[in-house]
Amino acid sequence: MKILIIRLSSLGDIVLSTPIPRLIKKQFTTSEIHFITKKDFCSVYNYNINVDKVIEFNDNLFEVISNLKNENYDLVIDLHNNLRSNIIKLMLGKPFLTYKKQFIKRWLFTNLKIPIKINHITSSYINCLSNLKINDDGEGLDFYIDQTSFNKVKSLPGINNNFSVLIVGAKHFTKRLPTKKLIELCDKINGPIVLVGGKNEIESGKELESFFNYSKSSEVSSKLNKKTKIYNYCGKLSIPESASILKLSKIVYSHDTGFMHIAAALNKNIISIFGSTHPDLGFYPYRTSFSIIQNNNLDCRPCTKIGLSNCPAGHFKCMLDIKFD
Repeated sequence: MKILIIRLSSLGDIVLSTPIPRLIKKQFTTSEIHFITKKDFCSVYNYNINVDKVIEFNDNLFEVISNLKNENYDLVIDLHNNLRSNIIKLMLGKPFLTYKKQFIKRWLFTNLKIPIKINHITSSYINCLSNLKINDDGEGLDFYIDQTSFNKVKSLPGINNNFSVLIVGAKHFTKRLPTKKLIELCDKINGPIVLVGGKNEIESGKELESFFNYSKSSEVSSKLNKKTKIYNYCGKLSIPESASILKLSKIVYSHDTGFMHIAAALNKNIISIFGSTHPDLGFYPYRTSFSIIQNNNLDCRPCTKIGLSNCPAGHFKCMLDIKFD
C-alpha cells in the first residue's frame, strides 16, 4: 500500500505528527509512505526511518497535485484539514482519512473560558487512523538526527554534560517572554545556558549574551547570581543542529513552540512557559517529563490557541507577572 501523509506546517504540528508513519509501518510493514510539507520543515522527516519519501510543497498547488497524481497513491491521510490539503486530497481522487479538528471545543475555551476536555493534537492525529484498526503504541514522538549535525554540535563552545537549553523565541508575540523576564529566568537557572532560536531571535540572543557575559555594571552584577554563562546560537544553526543541542542538554526551558515538541520527541525534561495560550488546549509536551510555568490568576487566559501579535487586554500580565520560583 502506498500512502501520502499531508501536513504542510507548522514546525510543532509536524513534529506532533511523527507517530503516524511509525504506527502505519507497524501495521502495514510493506507500505510505502510519503510525507508532504513545506520546504522549511522537510528536515523533520528527512532522516525518519518510517518515511520513504519527503515531498517539498511549493506555492504552485496545481503543479504539486500533478506531481502527486503520478505517484498513484492508495490512500491519503490529511493531518492538516485546511483549504489546500482538502483540495489536494479531493483532486487526487483516492480514498482518504482526515484529522478532525477540535475547533468548537477550543473556541469555547478561548472565547467563553469554558475548561472543556480537549484531546492532545497527537491523540487526534492517531484517532484518524481508527478505520485502519491502528491504535497508539505509547512510544511518543520521533525526531531522527543525522550524524553530521550531531557531530558538528558536539564540538561547539558550551556543549558539555551540564548545560541547560533556553528556547528563546516563539512565532507569536504573546507566546514569548519579554527580554527582562528572559533575563530573570536565566538568572534563576544560574548555570551555563545554551540559547536556541531562529533568525527572529538573533537580537534577543545578543541582548541576553551581552547582559550576562559582558555587563560591567557593578549595580547589575551585584543583583545577579554568579554562575549564569550564555552560549548564544540563535540564528546560527539548522533545525537538526538545534535538535542535537537539545539532545545533549540536561533540561530544556521553552515557550509554547515547535522546539518544545522536538524536545519532547527527544524525551527531555521540559519546563514549559505558557502565556496567552494554555496547555489544556492540547499542545502540551507529549509523552515526556515536563512541568508548566504559567500565570493562573487571570480570567482572560487563554485568549488564543496559537498566539497573537499583541495582548488584547493591553496589560500582558500572562507573561509580565509570571513568577520563577
